[in-house]
Amino acid sequence: MSRRPAAALAAVLLAGAAMLTACGPAGGDGDAKSGRADSSQVDDMQQKLDAAESAAAQADADAAADNG
Repeated sequence: MSRRPAAALAAVLLAGAAMLTACGPAGGDGDAKSGRADSSQVDDMQQKLDAAESAAAQADADAAADNG
C-alpha cells in the first residue's frame, strides 16, 4: 500500500473513531447524560483530526517528492 492511500485511510479511521467516541453510549454509571461531548472531548477529537490531516498532508508531500 502506498503512503497516500494509507494516510487517507488513517485519517478516515481516526475521524471515525473520534466520532464514535463522542457519540457512543454513556458509561453505565446510571447518570442521565445529555449525549453531548464536553469541551475536553471536543479538544481531544480536534487534536486527533488535526493529527490525521497533518499525516495525510505529509504523505502527499512525500509522494510528490518521490514522484518529482
